Amino acid sequence: MTTKHEVLRYTAFSGDPEGGNPAGVVLDAAGLDDAGMLAIAAELGYSESAFLTAPPEGLGGEPGRAFTIRYFSPKAEVPFCGHATVATAIALGERIGTGDLLFATRAGAVPVTVSDEGGALRATLTTVEPHSEDIADADLAEALAALDWPVADLEPALAPRIAFAGARHLVLGAATRERLADLAYDFDRLAALMRRLDLTTVQLVWRESETVFHVRDPFPVGGVVEDPATGAAAGAFGAYARELGLVPESAVLTLHQGQDMGRSGTLTVELRAGDERVRVSGTGTRIR
Repeated sequence: MTTKHEVLRYTAFSGDPEGGNPAGVVLDAAGLDDAGMLAIAAELGYSESAFLTAPPEGLGGEPGRAFTIRYFSPKAEVPFCGHATVATAIALGERIGTGDLLFATRAGAVPVTVSDEGGALRATLTTVEPHSEDIADADLAEALAALDWPVADLEPALAPRIAFAGARHLVLGAATRERLADLAYDFDRLAALMRRLDLTTVQLVWRESETVFHVRDPFPVGGVVEDPATGAAAGAFGAYARELGLVPESAVLTLHQGQDMGRSGTLTVELRAGDERVRVSGTGTRIR
């Protein structure tokens, strides 16, 4: 890095530096403009990097533990990124201790709690209020064509929908684990559809059991083929699964992601009765 700002590298949703989803973290981005943040993100080449500055007036939170956070892929700014939030929270936890943090994102205020579990730090973020919506038949057909997925490869129990918990993701269910493992898509065609629908990723899901899922997230709009562990999509999926009655109103879901990329990660999704928001948690570690 040629910038004077210190750029840290952390992975989220794994305690192994070779697993999970790596993110760039700049804990003091004061003085960096949009072009500077984008340049750092592009040079790193990770799916997203996070940049902290002072909190906005009236955000609340404990003094010294509240921040404005912005996220950049190598191509553009994104409104919210779960794995970079977890990575940033763990980096802060190592420096200012465990406890509650509050981040002002473009999607809204996101509380995060950092805890110590047997010597390993774990970050739990609480999403903004989620929702989901139908996808038009023509748009679904275009997504399947770009992915080269026949309609028969869809899992009927996982209805195609656009889910939101800070960013928009198209959820598609795979009928088999083999279908999920075989990912070879038209990068430019899928990116064009995603830009038109304002999608951050397409989340491909295979259900292993009542509460265990395997997921993959193509991310061509961010300039990368696939995101290794996608916290924002995990939050959106949790709300989607509850809304469709796939899981109970209160549930803890386990999402496995990254195995097919050689970067295994585990995302824990907690749903609570009476609270529409979704909690997404995971471990993380510094990449030396």
